Amino acid sequence: MKNAGHWILGVILSFAVIVILLISSFEAAMYIDFSFYEKEYKKYNVLPELDMKMEDVMYVTHEMMDYLRGDRKDLEVITTVEGRKQDFFNEQDKLHMKDVQGLFIGGLHLRLGGVVVLIFCLLLLMFTRGDWKYIIPRAFQITLGVTGAAVAVLGFLLSRDFTAAFIRFHEIFFTNDLWLFDPAEDYMIRMLPEGLFSDFAVRIGIILSAGLVILLICSIIWKRKTRIRRTN
Repeated sequence: MKNAGHWILGVILSFAVIVILLISSFEAAMYIDFSFYEKEYKKYNVLPELDMKMEDVMYVTHEMMDYLRGDRKDLEVITTVEGRKQDFFNEQDKLHMKDVQGLFIGGLHLRLGGVVVLIFCLLLLMFTRGDWKYIIPRAFQITLGVTGAAVAVLGFLLSRDFTAAFIRFHEIFFTNDLWLFDPAEDYMIRMLPEGLFSDFAVRIGIILSAGLVILLICSIIWKRKTRIRRTN
């Protein structure tokens, strides 16, 4: 394999790392700290809108998040809403959340695919005697530059008009209009206002950016060591 091929493998490997980090950032933002949900529910005055206690709203939240990860079979969650014991989610909620579950689990599969690609590229680099210790940190910095620019543009667009971006996201990833809810009729949309998703986008961006910075620092150190080794 020629040197150009080794560099292509390095870039593909680097993109696989970023995909893994991106999906992991989503998962961490959603699952690592459920107190974030409590803060958001207080911030957006969710409890009075639902006429529910925080413990009941958090119970629904935990069950919903378990469902998204495939840890429970259905989304039938009985709790007290507006003074009555009932299923929190209506039929439209369940159909839409099934679509969301498909996206989320698809993302987890994509991350697993990224791990497979990463290992494959690394093994191929080593098998074809590519100077992987030299190539990988440099290829990653090139890839990181492209990714950083894309993240910056996306962040700018979200900050300009999150509502438009939010609507566009649903139009791209869903083939139906089940995501269009009426707050007067639907409990779930009252529990999950648009502002909560906006705050989640910021949270994901912070986690992703921190991960990219850490990887950048590691690549700089790795690159410096390979330069010293080559000099010696």
